[in-house]
Amino acid sequence: MNRTDYLAQDGVGIADLIRRREVSAAEVEIAARDVITAANPQVNAIVELFLMPVAAEAAGGMFEGVPFLLKDIGGALKGVRTTGASRYLGALPPPDVDDELTARFKGAGLQIMGKTNLPELGFNVTTEPDMFGPSRNPWNLAYSTGGSSGGSAAAVASGMVPLAHATDGAGSIRIPAAACGLVGLKPSRGALPQGPAHADIYAGLVSEGVVSRSVRDSAAALDIMYGADAGAPYAAPTAPSGGFLAALAQKGPRLRIGINHQCLPDVSLAPEALRTLELAAALLSDLGHHVAPIALPIVEEDLQIPRQVYLAQVCAQAAADAVELAHLLGRGPRDDEMELINLAAAEAGRRMTVAGYVASIRLAQNFARRMALLWDDVDVLLTPALAGPPPKLGAFPTDHDDVTEHVARMLRFSPFTATYNVTGEPAIVVPITQSDDGLPVGIQLAAPLGGDVILLQLAHDIEAARPFARSPMMGSAIL
Repeated sequence: MNRTDYLAQDGVGIADLIRRREVSAAEVEIAARDVITAANPQVNAIVELFLMPVAAEAAGGMFEGVPFLLKDIGGALKGVRTTGASRYLGALPPPDVDDELTARFKGAGLQIMGKTNLPELGFNVTTEPDMFGPSRNPWNLAYSTGGSSGGSAAAVASGMVPLAHATDGAGSIRIPAAACGLVGLKPSRGALPQGPAHADIYAGLVSEGVVSRSVRDSAAALDIMYGADAGAPYAAPTAPSGGFLAALAQKGPRLRIGINHQCLPDVSLAPEALRTLELAAALLSDLGHHVAPIALPIVEEDLQIPRQVYLAQVCAQAAADAVELAHLLGRGPRDDEMELINLAAAEAGRRMTVAGYVASIRLAQNFARRMALLWDDVDVLLTPALAGPPPKLGAFPTDHDDVTEHVARMLRFSPFTATYNVTGEPAIVVPITQSDDGLPVGIQLAAPLGGDVILLQLAHDIEAARPFARSPMMGSAIL
């Protein structure tokens, strides 16, 4: 298998070739390493490349022999340290067990080849940590990959692997998927395991998942990941009989799709975002769906709530993590071990009152109840993925202590994603077109809790009608 053959396949396609003995897993690995050697110095996606892949525990599986990468936070791997792109967190010893999600990746045959870059502790919408340096967008190396799963997105969009692990607390799967022209699904709350290391990350805001170049890879990945683990605080919604990948072969129903791009006054939507929304609406209408504008079942001030809830959770969790880490390491962070914005978040959390924290939980739950009224009138909501194309590197600095402004700046760039972390409902980003500068521009589709299969079927129909473009890097002389 040469580079061209490797780049032509998604994960499902590679696994099929291996099962049919048209190529061996060893040949696939050689091709993947060849692409990594060429591309990673350009994009800085992989921060730790293993000498030998962490092979599956048994032969077979949906993704037998498929190269894969773990984001360097979440998805703990036995014997391999997790840094979270923080020198302080990286001082911890490696875990002595796999996370349940990692075990499911291995059980499906994925060959884990390394760890990917992220902003320190995942707290940014770009991937430019002090510890590892910036990841660069394969569509244009001067631009951001998005974040926080930017290393994973850069690896997939540059062709190193067909899909990679990602996590999402306010859009961290969907933002880099949109920035790098990929598919990114944040599944329904409770759908995927987070144990044994965690029980409830950010009070239900955080989900794990993957970014991929094809809808069928995202569907197949959901099949292998799906289902709550022992002791999970949320029950997983019921999966479709036969699985998510099989559901793509079924013709979905005619849907009522609402269009909305309501934003706070401080958000400025780029013309590209609005043009792409119109393009997607016309495409969905041509596919036979009823598509029309709809107002959200909330007042304008409620649009502030996702920012408020995310800010409260980031700060409270940072303060709790600081106490736990100091206990485990016997000290606090040294001057060069944590970026200023994360130190400031922990300090803000220490100042938070118990009453204030509980009030933020109630605010989130009441917001979710109001937003759920939307599904009385539509089956799916269509929004822009982001406020515009990805920005140049350096647009989201972390060398300051204004946590409130940092969160506001993040969610002005991504004003539609955090809503579904608060509600727990599934949302998917798919690429639609490119800006005049050649950068990806996508849309987001959201559905009621448990509606993951509807989103995947709809995304699959979009992909068939308008095949997703690949980054210039995948066809350049570099590769």
